[in-house]
Amino acid sequence: MTVRGCTHPAGCHTGDLPVLASATVGTRFWLLVEHPGPWASHLEDCRLPEGVHTLIKRATDLGVRPQLIRRPGRRNPTETGIHVMVADSASAHPWLAEGVVAGPHDLDLNALVAGVVPESCILVSEPVFLVCTHAKRNACCARIGLPLARSLARVLPDRVWETSHVGGDRYAANLVCLPHGLYYGSMSQAAAIAAADAYRSGEVILDRFRGRAGIPEPLQAAEHFVRAHTGELSVGGVAVESSRSDGITTEAFVRGSGARFRVVVEPMTLTTPCGTACADTITTYRLVSLDRLTPVRYTTPVLI
Repeated sequence: MTVRGCTHPAGCHTGDLPVLASATVGTRFWLLVEHPGPWASHLEDCRLPEGVHTLIKRATDLGVRPQLIRRPGRRNPTETGIHVMVADSASAHPWLAEGVVAGPHDLDLNALVAGVVPESCILVSEPVFLVCTHAKRNACCARIGLPLARSLARVLPDRVWETSHVGGDRYAANLVCLPHGLYYGSMSQAAAIAAADAYRSGEVILDRFRGRAGIPEPLQAAEHFVRAHTGELSVGGVAVESSRSDGITTEAFVRGSGARFRVVVEPMTLTTPCGTACADTITTYRLVSLDRLTPVRYTTPVLI
């Protein structure tokens, strides 16, 4: 897709360039706050009620990622008070909860970072899908993200939200699946529907899958290569058990598809097709080696 005024390298928005291992690294806990906008480039510059600003600052100070959200095509919140959703993507069993609070101190964010559902929120069983449409941060996010959010909302009403900057503007349109924090990039409308359907079934689709938030990029790459090698697509079916880095090379031991693998990855740079930014490069990861580990077999000594 060509976006007028886009300065990103050719292929970024079409899936022609790799997007793997590019999910935001520092996000394990989420705070979603409904606000119709407009949204300034950065949240601290937005014209928000004082209580919302206070809530965002409290979240940021605790290492919780704040996101503004709004319904696709609708700019009037339906709730009184502050409508919030919180998610723990770091848990062994990620969860999502929702509530309406009267003020910023009525939401227990300390409970969230402790992995506990705040008392003012109720667990929800259905996932939430965030599409970045943050025009003031990058025009491509709005021009590509807005029609995608609206089309996805027609298929999954009440589960889709426009959201502020999620990271990786060059990969617009970006889709985030909560509570697991799965990132997809360079999404078409058809690809977004397929990814959402897969997630609701407990699976990922590797095409245009950026990775899982909160995991270092080399480990996102290691998980990706194990999935590609084994065909394991269940959301929790692949996980890094341990890792170590030596210079630019990362060695990871990964569990997946009923086996363990030793995976070695290293970063690589791609020169992008010439466009308005001929000098731009894309950093991704390449697979150095992937070996299935032989399980250790224990034997019982013979008693004489």
